[in-house]
Amino acid sequence: KLVAADRGGPKDLLTLEQYRSFFIQPSDGSVNGTHIWAFGFSLVVSAAVTLLNFAICYPLAYYMAQAGSVQKVRLLMLGLIVPYWVNEILRAFSLRLMLASKGLINQILMGLGITDGPVDFLGNNVGLYVGLSYAYLLVMVFPLYNAVESLDKNQIEAARDLGAPWWRIHKDVVMPYAKPGIASGCTMVFMLSAGSLAAPQFLGGPKTLWFTSIVYDFFFQAFNWPRGAAYAFLLLAACIALVMLMLRLFKVSLGETIK
Repeated sequence: KLVAADRGGPKDLLTLEQYRSFFIQPSDGSVNGTHIWAFGFSLVVSAAVTLLNFAICYPLAYYMAQAGSVQKVRLLMLGLIVPYWVNEILRAFSLRLMLASKGLINQILMGLGITDGPVDFLGNNVGLYVGLSYAYLLVMVFPLYNAVESLDKNQIEAARDLGAPWWRIHKDVVMPYAKPGIASGCTMVFMLSAGSLAAPQFLGGPKTLWFTSIVYDFFFQAFNWPRGAAYAFLLLAACIALVMLMLRLFKVSLGETIK
């Protein structure tokens, strides 16, 4: 821990010891299981949120690009963009109010007789998944829309004329063509989810420990900037490695994702 006068001075150094502290507790030499678990948990949840976002956004983007009229597409785009005029913290807090035990969602579920009592959405991390998925819908929808929108509809019609079922049309025609957009959207959602701070703090359960919260505490609670910087770099390096692996699996170059 550095006092204010030492920040930026000769004692404010980033050494390999800061990275070692991620794996081994400096105090007693034991394995730093809490931070390692939080690191893995954040990456796994971010990957799950990415898959959930893709499952939601792909049908929407396809409808907007291939099936929807110009007026409907404009209305859908407006409906997607307007909520993002509000600050991310306010959006996360509003979702927390809706998902609370006495919130709107539970009142509707109990009013319709679907549940006998309130569902603990916030305690079992459902709120975390919902909040992160909702927070980054746009960055998944628009790359997918841009990719699918340029696809020649005659290719889809030809596949239908040849008797291809709808799922094979998407598997063999639409998705291969839209791979750059899929890779771009998945990359952005994963990176933003892993680095998110507001949604996990507002919507996570009482036992949820998000890795960026640990980094935040090192910087602004413990004032241990070297260790916070080391942890932040580890998260960045892991995200970049996973993104490069995903691009390799998609067989898409980094340049194709930014077109």
